[in-house]
Amino acid sequence: MANLGCGCPGSMARTIERQETEDTTNVKARSELRQWPVQLHLVPPAAPYFQNADILICADCVAFAMGSMHQDLLKGKALAIACPKLDDTTGYVEKLAAIFNANEIKSIAVAIMEVPCCRGLDVMVREALAQSGKNIPLESLVIGIDGERRK
Repeated sequence: MANLGCGCPGSMARTIERQETEDTTNVKARSELRQWPVQLHLVPPAAPYFQNADILICADCVAFAMGSMHQDLLKGKALAIACPKLDDTTGYVEKLAAIFNANEIKSIAVAIMEVPCCRGLDVMVREALAQSGKNIPLESLVIGIDGERRK
């Protein structure tokens, strides 16, 4: 493998071995997305879908790694997605704090990948929650590169 120069273990090329399964159902999974936009840079802090909501703040890669993400994590929640490694995260803590302050939030779930660079999203959400001064239940979920939830 060529040296990528960044030294980040999350950038290491890996192959995920899976057993082939025969799809006999022909049933497509339904999208559980309830709003647009979803990118953290684009969501308005006072958007009506955040009011009295359970919020999922999700690293971009989670939806691709976890085939059941819509049913297992997103169903019934408002969504904001971000990548702590590739996005310009300047202002993310303030934006999240503004969302928390502008709305009555029932709960926050943060879904990140198991790679080290993804932990920054969880840190930003925790900082924003502290900055908001609100006491909102917060759950952190870590998803493996194989799509499975880690303990």
